[in-house]
Amino acid sequence: MTRLKTKVEDFFRKNGMDPEDIDIEQSCNVFLEEMRKGLSGESSSLAMLPTYIETERQIPRNQPVIVMDAGGTNFRVATVRFEQDGTTTIDDFEVYPMPGMKREVSKGEFFDTMAGYVEQIVGRSNNIGFCFSYPIEMFPNKDGRVTHFSKEIQASQVVGEMIGANLNTAITASERAGKKQIVLLNDTVATLLAGRADSSGRTFSSHIGFILGTGTNCSYVEQNANITKAKDLDPAKSQIVNVESGGFGKAPQGTIDKSFDESSISPGTYTFEKMISGAYLGPLCLHTVHTAAKDGLFSKPSAQNLKKIDEMSTKDVSDFLSSPEAGTNPLSSAVQASDEDAATLYFLLDVLVERAAKLTAINLSSVAIKTGKGQNPCRPVCIVAEGTTFYHLKSLKEKVQYYLKQYLEEQKGIYCEIVSVENATLIGAAIAGLTN
Repeated sequence: MTRLKTKVEDFFRKNGMDPEDIDIEQSCNVFLEEMRKGLSGESSSLAMLPTYIETERQIPRNQPVIVMDAGGTNFRVATVRFEQDGTTTIDDFEVYPMPGMKREVSKGEFFDTMAGYVEQIVGRSNNIGFCFSYPIEMFPNKDGRVTHFSKEIQASQVVGEMIGANLNTAITASERAGKKQIVLLNDTVATLLAGRADSSGRTFSSHIGFILGTGTNCSYVEQNANITKAKDLDPAKSQIVNVESGGFGKAPQGTIDKSFDESSISPGTYTFEKMISGAYLGPLCLHTVHTAAKDGLFSKPSAQNLKKIDEMSTKDVSDFLSSPEAGTNPLSSAVQASDEDAATLYFLLDVLVERAAKLTAINLSSVAIKTGKGQNPCRPVCIVAEGTTFYHLKSLKEKVQYYLKQYLEEQKGIYCEIVSVENATLIGAAIAGLTN
């Protein structure tokens, strides 16, 4: 086994993809410099988008708020109330299809459909927290303009339009309700805010919202004085910044990364996301396995079987690592005739997960350092993490925690704690709607 592992390590080293060659300190310094440039309006691969959403205000108790969550295929609505004892009550929960999912819809139909979804509960509160998980440009009035749609949504007339203002127009058109106070935010920001509602009594010095699922992104709390590209901010206050971390363009790439990127729909963009997120990690693993097969790391029969696999999901990778000898997995089937080939494949995939974990830790460490908090272990930085890749890809979370402890805690003296909050986007949207 040592011989096989060494062969795999040599393969990654030759292709510039050995996790051991990634210097966390150096990479964090590069990430932090990109953050600084993004905040000042200089050219940067990190957008560092101001959200104008603050976190200092207390969460009102026993006060209902309407929440809306526009995700990939589903549109969720509910009312949320934070009880006096710190618990959270979610009522009137309904799930609807996202308008524009199945066909092109006009601007009027898009917003009228959304207004219809909350028609039965629109009188419950004057406040709406709206988690809108599509690219938006935020404004100081907490409204945002759609820059473009992803996730196959067909609503071209809505691009460039203000979400809150148009939704209010649709809500008031029926004359059943007056104008609402609508606060718009994305899922990463909502995830961060959800950490504030935790009733365990734990005290945190700051919060980070982190998503590693199909894609990846994070947000954190920044002092307004450091957001020099935004005008007329109160320098004494702070707000949540949407990092758009999947766009980080200076992570150490290897030859296979670059080849894979060139084969993608959008070469040269979101290269960091293509190294760690669920939508790309499976295909990147397949690209790597095919390269390894060409380089002679497998026997001829196994190499031929592996070359026949033309699709691989991140779940396939996780399933193989969890149960390499399960014949139902396409990867297992391809190498089942050779124990050595199965072990070689395991080592290959495990190294890519290891590298994804180290890169993820670099992202989180950089943002934790940027908060300027977490030096007291009694009040660590709270990382509210969401996403199937983070929680379900075999060993990823544990590897991330290892690197965070090794670098962030032991070398930098910054303490953090990863938490998961049920219904994070709904709860975060509710907090935004009540406190902003």
